[in-house]
Amino acid sequence: MGGSESLEFHLNDRVTIVQFLVLIFLCINFLLIATFFSKVYFYTTMRYILFAVTLLSDSSILIMSNNLLILSYFRFTMQIGLCVIIYLNLVLCTFVTPVTLTAMTLERYVAICMPLRHGELCSTRSSINCILIIHSLSSVPCIVVLSMFFASAPHSLYTQYSICSMGMFVFLRWQNNVKLAVYQCYFLIMTLTIIFSYSKIMKVVKAATGEDKKSTWKGLRTVALHGFQLLLCLIQLWCPFIETAVLQINLKLFIDVRYFNYIMFNLTPRCLSPLIYGLRDDQFFLALKRNAPFGFPCVKCMKNVQISGLSDLLPSGL
Repeated sequence: MGGSESLEFHLNDRVTIVQFLVLIFLCINFLLIATFFSKVYFYTTMRYILFAVTLLSDSSILIMSNNLLILSYFRFTMQIGLCVIIYLNLVLCTFVTPVTLTAMTLERYVAICMPLRHGELCSTRSSINCILIIHSLSSVPCIVVLSMFFASAPHSLYTQYSICSMGMFVFLRWQNNVKLAVYQCYFLIMTLTIIFSYSKIMKVVKAATGEDKKSTWKGLRTVALHGFQLLLCLIQLWCPFIETAVLQINLKLFIDVRYFNYIMFNLTPRCLSPLIYGLRDDQFFLALKRNAPFGFPCVKCMKNVQISGLSDLLPSGL
C-alpha cells in the first residue's frame, strides 16, 4: 500500500511540474507569435513565416498533449471517434515541426548559396505554397496509420468509450512495422536534406571573406541548430517503439523512460525554436524587447532558461 501511495505522489508531483512548464513555454510562444504579427516585415518574409508555423505547431502540440495528459491522469474516457480526430491533429502537428525545420534549412541554403534567386524563390507567395506542401507531406503518416486502423477496426468500436491513448490505433504487429517504415523514410529524407544544406553552406563559408564570412558562419550555425532540433523531433518518433519494448520489462521503468522521453524529445524541441529565431535573430529580438511585458531584462533572461522535466503520463504512440 505504501509503495502505491508513493508512486501516486510521484505522479502527482510530475503532473504539477508539467502544468508549470507547459504554461511557461506557451506564454513564451504566444509572446513570440504576437511579436511576429507586430511588423509587416516579419509576416512577409519566408524565414519568419516558417518560424511562426513551427510556433503554432509546437503550441498546438503542447496544448493537445497536455490535455490528453490530464484526461489520462483522471482516467477520463471519451468516444473513440473523438479520439481519432485528436490523434489526427496531434500526429499532423508532430510532423509539421520537423518538416518545417527542413524547409527553413533549405531557405538558409538558398539565401547563402543562391542569393540572387533568394527573392524569387522565397517570396511571400512561395511561402504560402511551401506551407501547403509542408502540411500535405505531414499528413501522409496520418493517412497511413489511420487507413490501417479503419481497415482493421470494427465499426462498433467508434462509438465505444475509452481512455484516449495513441497506442490504440495499432492492433497488429505488421501495422507497427509499416508505421516504423514510414517514420524511417521521413527520418532519412530530412537527415539527407540537412546534411546536403550544411555541406553546401560550408563550402560557401570557406570561400567567403570579411563580412560575408561572418554572415555565412551565422547561417551555418543556424543550420547546425536546426539539425540538432530536427534530431530531437525525429528521435521522438522512435520513442513509442522504445517504450513498448521497455513496458515488457518493468512498469516503473516504463514510466520513467516515458517521462525522460517527454522531457528530451517532446518539450526540448518546442523550446529550441524561440532560442534559434526569437533570440538569435537581431531584428526579431529588437521587436521582442519592445513587446515583452516586463521589458528587456525579462526577455534577456530567456537566454538562460534551462529545460527541465515533463511528464510520463503523456499518451504516447505517435
